[in-house]
Amino acid sequence: MIGKLQGIVDYIGDGFIILLVHDVGYKVYTPEYLAKGATVVLWIETIVREDSIRLFGFGSIAAQNLFNQLTTVSGVGPKVALSIMSTIKTDTLMSAIATGDAKTIATTPGVGKKVAEKIIVELKSKIGGGSFDFGGGDTAGGALPDLLAALEALGYRRLDIIDMAQKLVADNPNADVATLVPIALKHISGNK
Repeated sequence: MIGKLQGIVDYIGDGFIILLVHDVGYKVYTPEYLAKGATVVLWIETIVREDSIRLFGFGSIAAQNLFNQLTTVSGVGPKVALSIMSTIKTDTLMSAIATGDAKTIATTPGVGKKVAEKIIVELKSKIGGGSFDFGGGDTAGGALPDLLAALEALGYRRLDIIDMAQKLVADNPNADVATLVPIALKHISGNK
């Protein structure tokens, strides 16, 4: 099996790249944002089906582990897992699973509330219990869901604000939502 490839991005397609490794082009499906001509190292997961063999590439072992965990959820195949990971950053997805934030997971095109909830139910104990090292700490405090809801009510998109909200909650662990909302609005407007 191929475990890791290092090469030059020769072509960028819709959800895949052609990675040129010693004059051989590998078609690799990846959620990573890569530039044509860039030299990259990708951790490879090979999926063998009756009618195809596909390579999925990730910038870290943590992302590869998350992909593998997502594909263990019934109804979530490699295509859906890749779509989720292309839409939501790894640490944000981990936090959403650990805190039961189905709304964030459901922002992925083609992933509804039921699939998002199924992902949380099947993976929360593995991720929340620290079974896997995905990098980053636990940045989701009790105020995070309320802060996200307040900012969404003001018209901000969850995917645009979630990283900032997680950082605010982590930096101010004892602050309540009433304290965090004005700080978040100042951060969003650039008046830090």
